[in-house]
Amino acid sequence: MKIIDLTMPIGNSTPVLPGDPGPEITRYASIEKEGWNLHRLSLHTHLGTHIDAPWHLLANGKKLSEFPIEKFIGRAVLKNVTGQKEIDTDLAGVHPGDILILRTGYTTEVSSPDFFNSNPVVSRKLAEKIVAKSVGIIGIDTASVDRPPFEIHKYLLSRDILILENLINLDKLPDTFEIFILPLNLQNTDGSPCRVVAGFSD
Repeated sequence: MKIIDLTMPIGNSTPVLPGDPGPEITRYASIEKEGWNLHRLSLHTHLGTHIDAPWHLLANGKKLSEFPIEKFIGRAVLKNVTGQKEIDTDLAGVHPGDILILRTGYTTEVSSPDFFNSNPVVSRKLAEKIVAKSVGIIGIDTASVDRPPFEIHKYLLSRDILILENLINLDKLPDTFEIFILPLNLQNTDGSPCRVVAGFSD
């Protein structure tokens, strides 16, 4: 099985939405002084490649820990929507419970000052198709599936369709593959950074 890492690296330079706290990775102990290396991490729940739980935007929405681990592992279907500003695509081949991955190519612009302002967005038409297909999770290689006031987020999350953002390396994937989305095992949170990998036969 071939394995592709779909995870944006986390470091002190990982971009964050303007106004959000940036990551801090600081050395707390060293071999030279204490006899071991130890680092302290300060990360928010939507840093880098991350998943949104309903509670992120819905006062009565489910928290991430309310979903079983099986929710995050399964068959993924990739749709290439490169070049679209308002994304729509057919969902042929997508089955109930599948994880839909949208490839826009946008995370190549991660260093751009407009990264959080000019991203492609999911159209209401596509969001309705996603709900009709009973998709389990939607993933995308942008920082967000929409922009304020985040109506697409709310529409999907209110139906327990989770949102996976800031994926990378989607150009290396076939049309279908197995995906493993591994959020931190956090209790009572609105989301989490994730390690996301794809697996498929050569």
